[in-house]
Amino acid sequence: MKLATWNVNSLKVRLPQLIDWAAATQPDVVCLQETKLEDGKFPQAEIEAAGFHAAFSGQKTYNGVALLARTAPRDVVTSIPGFTDEQKRVVAATLGDARVVCLYAPNGQAVGSDKYAYKLRWYDALRAWLADELARHPRLAVLGDLNIAPEDRDVHDPKAWEGQVHCSAPERAAFSALLALGLQDAFRLFEQPEKSFSWWDYRMMAFRRNAGLRIDHILLSSALAAQCGACSIDKAPRKLERPSDHTPVVAELRP
Repeated sequence: MKLATWNVNSLKVRLPQLIDWAAATQPDVVCLQETKLEDGKFPQAEIEAAGFHAAFSGQKTYNGVALLARTAPRDVVTSIPGFTDEQKRVVAATLGDARVVCLYAPNGQAVGSDKYAYKLRWYDALRAWLADELARHPRLAVLGDLNIAPEDRDVHDPKAWEGQVHCSAPERAAFSALLALGLQDAFRLFEQPEKSFSWWDYRMMAFRRNAGLRIDHILLSSALAAQCGACSIDKAPRKLERPSDHTPVVAELRP
């Protein structure tokens, strides 16, 4: 099974790229973030024509998530239970014998801001929910734009980013708390090239200079991590005209 996550930064704009990429790479599951579409405008027909079922939760202009799968999703959830939030950041579903959670974590804006405090509250609620999900679903995959670079090696210039949003100690502690539940960072199960990133700013020729962050992640329960044969970042879509500022992360699970 091939799992992928991609913050498309507007599904309306990036739909042709998504369709082409899926045809070329043949993923079984694709988790999308920043779809920026109300549910009534989700391109269901095009997604079905590409061979996917879809579960989604969206809103106009901001946020929005979608879970695309070759098999029909069951037991769909579109919020963190018990956490009141108008922002559409979560969609989870059971696919076969696996539970898949697609997330778009809050950005946090700036350390000390109200949005930063909201981000940390969101992560507290997420951790509690994922603990319950793991207890119920030993075969659990969590994919998405988590808006945290877990370590300095996930940052192009650690000194410049030290203490900044995405890299602050409380955010990294929140990420570590997810791993402490028993989840594993699929990308770090394997030897990877230095300076491997999934996001590059549109400005200052950041992609050309590889001035990026690794903030898009695939976290696997121990049962799924044991089946993971590869995990990589596919930079090809970031080279296209009018790209998203993120690029897909892909993990392959052996039977």
